[in-house]
Amino acid sequence: MRRRIELMFGAAVSLRMGTRRHKCAGICATALLLGFSLCVAATSSRAEDEPPVPVEAFYRHPDIDGAALSPDGTQLAILTGGRAPRVRLGIFDLKKRAAWMVAQFADADVRDFYWVNDRLLVFDLNDLSVGGGKQESLGLWAAQADGGAMRRIARDRMLLSVPVGGGNEIIVGRVARHAGEPIAIYPYKLDLTTGEQRSLAVDAPDYALSWIFEPKGEPRVVLATHEGQTHIHWRAPGDDTWTEIAKFDSQRMGFAPRFVDATGRLYVTAPEGGESYAVLKRFDFTTGKPEPDTFFKTPGFDFSGALITADGTGTMLGARSTSDALTTVWLDERMKTIQQDVDARLPGHINILSCRKCATDDVVVLVFSYSDRDPGQYFFYRPSLKKWEPVGRVRPDIDPQRMGTLELHRIRARDGLELPVWVTRPAGDRSSARPAVVLVHGGPWSRGESWRWSADAQFLASRGYVVIEPEFRGSTGYGYRLFHAGWKQWGRAMQDDVDDALDWVVGQGWVDAKHVCIAGASYGGYATLMGLIRTPERYRCGVAWAAVTDPRLLFEGFWRSEISEEARLYGLPVLIGDPKEDAAALAAVSPVEQASRIKAPLLLAFGGLDRRVPLEHGTRLRSALRAAGQDPQWVVYDDEGHGWLKPENRVDFARRMEAFLAKYLK
Repeated sequence: MRRRIELMFGAAVSLRMGTRRHKCAGICATALLLGFSLCVAATSSRAEDEPPVPVEAFYRHPDIDGAALSPDGTQLAILTGGRAPRVRLGIFDLKKRAAWMVAQFADADVRDFYWVNDRLLVFDLNDLSVGGGKQESLGLWAAQADGGAMRRIARDRMLLSVPVGGGNEIIVGRVARHAGEPIAIYPYKLDLTTGEQRSLAVDAPDYALSWIFEPKGEPRVVLATHEGQTHIHWRAPGDDTWTEIAKFDSQRMGFAPRFVDATGRLYVTAPEGGESYAVLKRFDFTTGKPEPDTFFKTPGFDFSGALITADGTGTMLGARSTSDALTTVWLDERMKTIQQDVDARLPGHINILSCRKCATDDVVVLVFSYSDRDPGQYFFYRPSLKKWEPVGRVRPDIDPQRMGTLELHRIRARDGLELPVWVTRPAGDRSSARPAVVLVHGGPWSRGESWRWSADAQFLASRGYVVIEPEFRGSTGYGYRLFHAGWKQWGRAMQDDVDDALDWVVGQGWVDAKHVCIAGASYGGYATLMGLIRTPERYRCGVAWAAVTDPRLLFEGFWRSEISEEARLYGLPVLIGDPKEDAAALAAVSPVEQASRIKAPLLLAFGGLDRRVPLEHGTRLRSALRAAGQDPQWVVYDDEGHGWLKPENRVDFARRMEAFLAKYLK
């Protein structure tokens, strides 16, 4: 495997494969004394006849769910869950070699957290003991890093930005709704010491749902979407008024604003070349268009990433984007050298660096290192001293040596369109073709995979299956041409792509064509059903959860549906088909209408409180199947929404799927 990423300055990096072990020391030893289960465990290959990795290892909360250095680089905040009843936020003081809990609750879980300054953190609070269908935010909270006063700072606000500079202010947003639907977000600058709020939405356009702030927290860009049109507004430094700089059809954006740097320059993504890959460019306000020169590109992929800025000033240090894997290109020579040192120490891994005191010789670095087989581990590195300390593993009970390998291939669909296809092959003997699962991603207007550890694919691979994940037309991240080719192709060319991916992998000799099942959630569940309907000879069984069973239901304004009126009236008719003009075509690709053609064993699962794909999708299909003499395996998780949030439900469903596939594939 090789990945390449380019900057306008000609930089490029490549992935080197290999492994290295590290002993537990320092940070994790102290953390263990205070209840963080973070020590880096040694790993070793095991005999292939040993019992499979327990299901819980894949689907429980990770031991480390995130980590970040304080602005001065002296403290490390760690979000830790694992086998503990709740997800908690702890601090390790790198100078004092001491650790303590900052936020832990008996009835709630800490989620995303951010350093505001060296003394203060903010975080979201949720209750992960209830399913996704019952989730509601328990507010935005602040806590002192020394474990002092903790308080809720907002019940009905979302965190939009934390300005650089180490002040006491954050930017929060209030969502305005009409008939229950969000129609605008109004930002406020909130002082965490005084509680004072100052509106940043003065004279902002209506329907402003997306805001971009420069590093110090001033709003510069607003995207307002209404009736299928997206209006892009700009407010220049020192200006009090908003100016519309572009208007596009929401599905055909000529460019998309992404960032504003510390000097006030606007960066946008715009399509380039025959495949229309999105590349990063600076915007020229004189011409009203992106500059001709490309600032950042990921050949073969859309730019999908962020600028990396220095703490305190917002000065640009580099950029990061996902090609087949997440990759960093540094402009700063010091950080470029540090990246090379870390990559040499941890070959075969993606090594993500977060620096503090970045522009000084006393720079400190938090390293997150992961691969397709390794969920990841954290290290603390002080380059000037060549001091290297392990912090902990994300999932210590996952042995990378027992995980499968993930590769990206580019194939040709039957009409010649290039299709990316991800293949995970189990560890161990590869001398013979194996049974396989075609795992179709949801969305469908999203990217399915990247080179990283994935619980679903690795769980299936650990049970001996080759996992095939096609990036069918309609997927994003691989150029506008691939995305656009999927318009109004549900159950048609999009489905052909799934079959073509399977045929290609079978042709490599990796898969036994007589032992293949198809599976997926949401749109992936829809594709599972249509696979059993259109090409039943390819698939011995199907597993569909949270599945769309009739595309026409997506247009109905259920009181419990979270699909917005904007999407129903202006987005879905373009992407799926007009419910009136294309009524016959939509009926022809409805699994409910063709349920009698499903003959293979089928496992169906739904969330009782799903507002994206309401339970009615499932009950209608089950009734149609029963009327045709086919009774599917059926499960409803009453308190879940669109997917399973509770670990016990994830484990339960994985066990059901494991037993189902073993019965029909082995």
